Amino acid sequence: MVTSLVAGVVAAVLYGIAAVMQAVAVREASDRQRADGAGVDPGLLVRMLAQWRFVASLVLDTLGFIAQLVALRRLPLFAVQAMVAANLAVIAVLASLIIGVALSWREWAAVTGVVAGVGLLGSSAGAEGATAAGAMFKLALIVAVAGLGLCGVAAARIREPARTLLLGTVAGLGYGVLGIAARVLNGFDPLTLVRDPAAYAVVAAGIVSFVFYATALEGGSVTVATAAVVLAETLPPAVIGVIFLGDTTRPGLEPAAFAGFALAVASAVMLARFGEADRASGSAAKPGAEHAGPPAQLADAPAPRPAAPATPGAPAPCDGPSTVLVPD
Repeated sequence: MVTSLVAGVVAAVLYGIAAVMQAVAVREASDRQRADGAGVDPGLLVRMLAQWRFVASLVLDTLGFIAQLVALRRLPLFAVQAMVAANLAVIAVLASLIIGVALSWREWAAVTGVVAGVGLLGSSAGAEGATAAGAMFKLALIVAVAGLGLCGVAAARIREPARTLLLGTVAGLGYGVLGIAARVLNGFDPLTLVRDPAAYAVVAAGIVSFVFYATALEGGSVTVATAAVVLAETLPPAVIGVIFLGDTTRPGLEPAAFAGFALAVASAVMLARFGEADRASGSAAKPGAEHAGPPAQLADAPAPRPAAPATPGAPAPCDGPSTVLVPD
């Protein structure tokens, strides 16, 4: 159990550090000043893969995903998903220590809330549910990803402010499906993964979620998009884990688990502004770019997590809204 708790925290830290590295790559890859109602940019991922920072962040995200898999083997889904969402607290602290971003007392309280919530979850969570997922359950995950893809394409055509909220929700639900699929994998050797529908759901959900989160941040409010992702990737998987996968808490500790989950998720939502890149004091804007405000405040730049690997035999980076804090 202790190993799984440590693995969950390590996953959040690795996701947060990788997100910092993605800031420059995403900013350079985006070729649209305003994406309101512009649909989905199919070339965004290709342009990002041409940048070494993004490739390096893929390595960290893959390591984070492996740590998340370790956590999922011993902890219920609701606990792991909340821990992964804690990467926003990691980014907030990095912003304060490395680039000197001034956190308000509410944001420091939110960081404390994330830590306290994760601590409550770790102390009250029971073992991973013993209910096995059948083939139909796994195929339903693939169908769900396909449905989310169609919903995301439709949402990208809508104008603001609904566009960003809907795209963030679609991306968050995709990350939730990814976490569920990772939880029900039969094993990790290549032959087992090739025959397991859940492995394909992991890959598809990672790609769909990445694309729509990036699309949401290209032209919308990062706070709205990131908050929607946090809620959508934590609440539905928690319910599914309890109802369908047998996740439980330790006897008599249900109130503590509920309080810890609610505190961690609500605190992460309060840190949603750290889902975008920060510009350090005194930095100059690139030609054609607009300053977002006074020095050391947030600028509009997408910072989604990388998509899952193209083969089901490889682990896929996932979960937790990627956040970025990088000076120009």
